[in-house]
Amino acid sequence: MLELRHRGGCPGPGGAVASPPREGEAAGGDHETESTSDKETDIDDRYGDLDSRLDSDIPEIPPSADRTPEILKRALSGLSSRWKNWWIRGILTLTMISLFFLIIYMGSFMLMLLVLSIQVKCFHEIITIGYRVYRSYDLPWFRTLSWYFLLCVNYFFYGETVADYFATFVQREEQLQFLIRYHRFISFALYLAGFCMFVLSLVKKHYRLQFYMFAWTHVTLLITVTQSHLVIQNLFEGMIWFLVPISSVICNDITAYLFGFFFGRTPLIKLSPKKTWEGFIGGFFSTVVFGFIAAYVLSKYQYFVCPVEYRSDINSFVTECEPSELFQLQSYSLPSFLQAVLRQSTSCLYPFQIHSIALSTFASLIGPFGGFFASGFKRAFKIKDFANTIPGHGGIMDRFDCQYLMATFVHVYITSFIRGPNPSKVLQQLLVLQPEQQLNIYKTLKTHLIEKGILQPTLKV
Repeated sequence: MLELRHRGGCPGPGGAVASPPREGEAAGGDHETESTSDKETDIDDRYGDLDSRLDSDIPEIPPSADRTPEILKRALSGLSSRWKNWWIRGILTLTMISLFFLIIYMGSFMLMLLVLSIQVKCFHEIITIGYRVYRSYDLPWFRTLSWYFLLCVNYFFYGETVADYFATFVQREEQLQFLIRYHRFISFALYLAGFCMFVLSLVKKHYRLQFYMFAWTHVTLLITVTQSHLVIQNLFEGMIWFLVPISSVICNDITAYLFGFFFGRTPLIKLSPKKTWEGFIGGFFSTVVFGFIAAYVLSKYQYFVCPVEYRSDINSFVTECEPSELFQLQSYSLPSFLQAVLRQSTSCLYPFQIHSIALSTFASLIGPFGGFFASGFKRAFKIKDFANTIPGHGGIMDRFDCQYLMATFVHVYITSFIRGPNPSKVLQQLLVLQPEQQLNIYKTLKTHLIEKGILQPTLKV
């Protein structure tokens, strides 16, 4: 009530009445600002206490066993832990890159299997964390239903891929025609069966926890399956759309680590105390240069630039085509400051090299936020790594947390700026029409092409 009373004061300039300073208010201070600040502090304290209580409910997960090969342990036994970890990470990184090159040589189908294997392993690591955190509750059917939903979602997405890119093969197989025609209904029915199983498995004492795990599973599916599906969609556009983004993220991860290891002094973000501004900036410039050079090298070869297509006559994937303008050298006028440096006014580049700058910039500036997100997740559940699959690196998810954001960006980039309508999907839809409908479309298309001068009109005798 005291705050609402009129307070007298001396007239100020212009006859205005100035209020005397309120109790506890310093000269020139703002009581309302202090009050608001106190309220915000109280709210922060209250939510901080709530976070502490919630954290105390999460059981401690025992650290994973060290899986570093004994030969490496003996060879590096005389080094400090910092340099020992550096050598282990370096050796395992070179090994993984070598295996990646081998799989690229084996072709696009092996790359698809690699993506599927990584997806399943990442799903397993995240689901296992949920199981280990809440293991004491002995939830019924939790792991079984989680893997069942994984199968359902994979069936849906890969069925869509078969319908889009294997239309000619599907038309030869009567059983596949039925599955493709009713694919979405079958997918929904399978998911509905899992949903009903979940409802029937609810236990009175654990309702809330079971719904936590239901949401956990679905978020994990969104992170892993959806993104891996987009990776494969990008691969079908041409192996270069798969390799340049993925290698850019790998390059940024390596160079940011090296710059941070040798020159890092300024912390970047609290979620990842070891990340530094020096590593972040050094990784950015290194990744842009790497992406530009990699785009130039890969654009020379049909094997990398041609869309991946399935040839039913030879029962194999092929990458043969006439490269599009995106992968043909073009002459570009250079900015004036570059003309002075390079002493030439034009330069021949592949248009894809310009696109690679956008891809590399995203990989180095936005991609790391996938890693920061994963770091926050691990801190929330008091774990260092998702698993101990790769010595010195952690789990598979620890290596691919940035790749998932990148996959979505590349898919959106292709559909927004590169790709037009999908001819395979149009053809697949035409082939399931009735013969009368197909004839009508044929006549309409023929008339349209004659009007545009592409076809010559047939002469009637």
